[in-house]
Amino acid sequence: MTRILLAEDDDSMREYLARALERSGYTVVAVDRGTAALPLLENEAFDLLLTDIVMPEMDGIELAQRATVINPGMRVMFITGFAAVALKGQQTPPNSRVLSKPFHLRDLVLEVDRMFEMGTVTGL
Repeated sequence: MTRILLAEDDDSMREYLARALERSGYTVVAVDRGTAALPLLENEAFDLLLTDIVMPEMDGIELAQRATVINPGMRVMFITGFAAVALKGQQTPPNSRVLSKPFHLRDLVLEVDRMFEMGTVTGL
């Protein structure tokens, strides 16, 4: 079963996203900040890191960079309302995508599904 680590600091958004992904058949572990995600990444296997970009303590970009050092094959999807500004000049993993808020839950699930239909991270 595909495992997703969700890092989102907004409680209602985190619960909303986790519930939608679980209903679609994914296993989701959700945390409220990047610093809470790191120990999980070091001790558990995840197929996808789904992270907000703007979070306290550690932003989603830094989290993704650290996560892909721990697990180079892991896919990354950023969710944010500030994608154009937040990613400008930042180095993001090659196997990543950005989904800008607001989005419909079916769009999120569709994008996650697409990431795994590709098979390998090459060409993402």
